[in-house]
Amino acid sequence: MGDLAQVERRGQEGYFVAELTGLNTREGWIPGLRLIVRRVKPSGRHLKDLTSFEKKSAWKYSITATNISKMTRIPGSHQAQRIDVLARHHAVVEDEVRTNKALGLRNLPSKSYALNESWMLTANLAAADLDAWLRLLALHDEPDLADAEPDTMRFRLYHLPARLSRHARRRWLRIERTWPWAGAFTTAWSRITDLPAVT
Repeated sequence: MGDLAQVERRGQEGYFVAELTGLNTREGWIPGLRLIVRRVKPSGRHLKDLTSFEKKSAWKYSITATNISKMTRIPGSHQAQRIDVLARHHAVVEDEVRTNKALGLRNLPSKSYALNESWMLTANLAAADLDAWLRLLALHDEPDLADAEPDTMRFRLYHLPARLSRHARRRWLRIERTWPWAGAFTTAWSRITDLPAVT
């Protein structure tokens, strides 16, 4: 159970995973909780945060505690390698939280829990969800915008250098000709307006 199993992973050599559950001797440990350890060669950005043991062994370790055992109808779901993959995939949640903070969740407007709860719901629905859907539906083939941070989206698309005018009973959005992202904006606008109406 404590043997390190090497896992082949694209772009990362020397990636090992093992289960340490059977080696845990601490009292009061929650029944059914598993310990999965992962070790990799540290990158340059990790060097300053390594423990003395990690510096001595030249490996970086991370441990996941989970109650996931065998999942029904998913072959191999009990294996340490699969648990590690699930934990690493779940790490994108932290990135989404960081992104949502940049879209309005960083500063709560009130001391009232109810008002802050409403603000969080509105910020998630009106800002985070709309930003994500816009990039998914309309900017998926724009390399600079498909995975852009909120500040980048705000600077390039949301703060539009344009003016709205009326002529012949129609409204016209006149975009500054020299604006570098005019093409991306008009493409996104066309794709969004061409979507079928939901009934």
